[in-house]
Amino acid sequence: MLRRDAAGTFWLITPAERGRITVADAPFLGVELGIVGAGRAQGLTVRTNVDDFVTIDADHPLRVAVDVATGAPRPYIEVRNGLEARLSRPVFYELVELASEERVGDETVLGVWSKGKFFPLGQLEDP
Repeated sequence: MLRRDAAGTFWLITPAERGRITVADAPFLGVELGIVGAGRAQGLTVRTNVDDFVTIDADHPLRVAVDVATGAPRPYIEVRNGLEARLSRPVFYELVELASEERVGDETVLGVWSKGKFFPLGQLEDP
């Protein structure tokens, strides 16, 4: 079983032993997107590289970080207990195709709806 402690260290735990492991970015990869419904009522599910199926919702939020060096988006979904999956580029592009513009505070952002919650993908730039 894979766990992450409060300090951010990853541990691989088996019944016989426990060892610290290094994770370069995220321990899982989101490789496929499933869509049920449409619009605000839709549900979006991500399949990971270890065949976990995780629905994007309040308990499994989608977040998009920005790579400091390149400015490229780096999307993640929480899988369980603070462990995340980084979404593959094709999955992120599918999300962008589903995205709609929404007003959040004083800004208009591009994002997706899943299980009645809006998840921003990024800010829209002024023309």
